[in-house]
Amino acid sequence: MYAKKTQAVTAFASAALALGVLAGCSSDASDPETSGTSGGGGNGDSVGGTFTWWDPYPQHEDGSDWDGRVQACGDEAGVTIDRTPYDTTALTNQLLLSAQEGTSPDVVLLDNPAVSTLADTGAIISMDELGFDTSSIDDNLLAAGVVDDTAYGIPIGANTLALYYNAEILEDAGVDPASVTDWDSLNAALGSISDAGYRGITFAGIGTEEGSFQFLPWFWGSGADLLELNSPEAVEAVELWVEWLENDWAPQSAIQNSQNTAWEEFLDGQTGFVENGTWQVNSAAEAPFEASYITLPAKDGGAAPAPTGGEFIMAPVQDDEARYDTTRQIIECMTTPEGFVETAETFAYYIPPTPEGQEQFIEAHPELEVWVDAVRAAKGRTSDNLGTDYPLISEQLWTAVQAAMSGAMSPQEALDAAQDTALSTTGR
Repeated sequence: MYAKKTQAVTAFASAALALGVLAGCSSDASDPETSGTSGGGGNGDSVGGTFTWWDPYPQHEDGSDWDGRVQACGDEAGVTIDRTPYDTTALTNQLLLSAQEGTSPDVVLLDNPAVSTLADTGAIISMDELGFDTSSIDDNLLAAGVVDDTAYGIPIGANTLALYYNAEILEDAGVDPASVTDWDSLNAALGSISDAGYRGITFAGIGTEEGSFQFLPWFWGSGADLLELNSPEAVEAVELWVEWLENDWAPQSAIQNSQNTAWEEFLDGQTGFVENGTWQVNSAAEAPFEASYITLPAKDGGAAPAPTGGEFIMAPVQDDEARYDTTRQIIECMTTPEGFVETAETFAYYIPPTPEGQEQFIEAHPELEVWVDAVRAAKGRTSDNLGTDYPLISEQLWTAVQAAMSGAMSPQEALDAAQDTALSTTGR
């Protein structure tokens, strides 16, 4: 009935390689050597005793609000939870190794693009096998964990991207943020901000998954598809970023910026807009100027589909199948409407992935409705049944964007090369 560990053993090496590029948009990383024990596995424990939990949050230590949130779900299920946090990459590799060794944890949280790869190895069981009903989860958010129409994980919440702005700069430049509704109006705003003596915008164009993560709203917002990287729409999206650099509306540093360095540029008070995520809401509130946010605009108007970030909760394969009932209870505790809101507030505003949770969240935080709208329009990076092909395609995308921004190739040339390589490696 359940997935077999032999699949995980066979697929371990290729899965570890594929997952290596997916660690750029999750939570803060830390040294795994200082984040807890490296062992794990609950296979030898009797039901009702200790259940093991791994997550990628070493910044949340024992006794933190997050640790208390986890322990409370163990208490509700009548068990003790032994929680071990890891750096995201270390967690992925440790999880695959534990599947080989029969020491898998009972519950694991991992960045959402990894779900399809882990499902492919057989290291996790499906939500149907676990007896968990996923019907209340928004389809666009659940999609990152769906493989062949089967869900293998549940988002504990979602984060995504929007445009933060410096209200003082926009006022000085005569720009009404409400007027920014499409690419033309955004470009007009950037020109006005630049004319007023400021940087127009900054972003993270780094040649890693973070770069793809930040580029995808413009890519998808143009109408482009990841299976056709060199479409006219895709070329338009790359040309948009190149134009910002050529017009000095964005700094040259954007080519190598991470999301953190782009945010630091914004905080210096000289930049009108920055593309960044939900996780900066608290920092924005503490900025030495008035900062707010609008949704990322699609080319012709409306909200662009930004990629979903955030972790999925999953159930690794166990030898003792009797453990799954308690695992399901732990996961249910984490994913009630009230539980989603509690997680959102623990993690600087992860947006709940259900309509009921979102309504409760907006009621508690009406000022954050923009982020709920952004999440409702968002899209999983492995959606469209890309699954384990996504990392290969993403790498070609960020490589092309880097080549075009640096002037090494034209946008069309760079995307033609990207499409050729993506086609040869994925067969799509």
